[in-house]
Amino acid sequence: MPQTILIVDDERRMVSLLQSYLQQEGYHVVTAYNGREALSVAQTENPDLVVLDIMMPEMNGIDFMQAHRAERNTPIIMLTAKVEDDDKIIGLELGADDYVTKPFKPRELMARIRNVLRRAGVNEPKGKALKALDISLDHESREVLVRDLAIDLTPSEFDLLAALMTSPGKVFSRLDLLDVIQGVRYEGYERTIDTHIKNLRAKIEADPRKPTHIETVYGVGYRLRKA
Repeated sequence: MPQTILIVDDERRMVSLLQSYLQQEGYHVVTAYNGREALSVAQTENPDLVVLDIMMPEMNGIDFMQAHRAERNTPIIMLTAKVEDDDKIIGLELGADDYVTKPFKPRELMARIRNVLRRAGVNEPKGKALKALDISLDHESREVLVRDLAIDLTPSEFDLLAALMTSPGKVFSRLDLLDVIQGVRYEGYERTIDTHIKNLRAKIEADPRKPTHIETVYGVGYRLRKA
């Protein structure tokens, strides 16, 4: 069964072009032209990934993401204009896994889609279970337990935590962590790591304002505290 991609954009020509390109790559594609329509389509089609424009009528991408994330953890790639820096940060804080800035080449979007689907566990090689501090992580089931309680992580959050757990005490630079989640080092996206770490801390730390698990190494990056 091919993976299902939901494209949400009010630019119908853009939707048509992306739909054609993704279908040629073997994906099943469903479409919507605003956030409200996308919520309905997502409910019936249960897509494996959403490609989401931010600026849309009726319900914009940010509002869609907030409503959708309350029910599902579907991976999301945002499409943003260069001037929408605040929207990028808001989207990442709501759990978007990546963003692509318009205008973009279809091959760039395809590479991002493959990376995000891989991180979500689609066709992912099985890995070993990890344990550090009071956290247990299982690659095969994509399950994370913190203090014996199951928590839901986005693909990006899961992969960041897995990387940190492989080497407690090791300092990972932001570019190192960007390489983990995107498969490419690109300084323009480096600050997105800070947002993903903030979201991750909110889920695993007893008090995210005073983190004891994921430590900041100022001027360098992050590390998982050794036991």
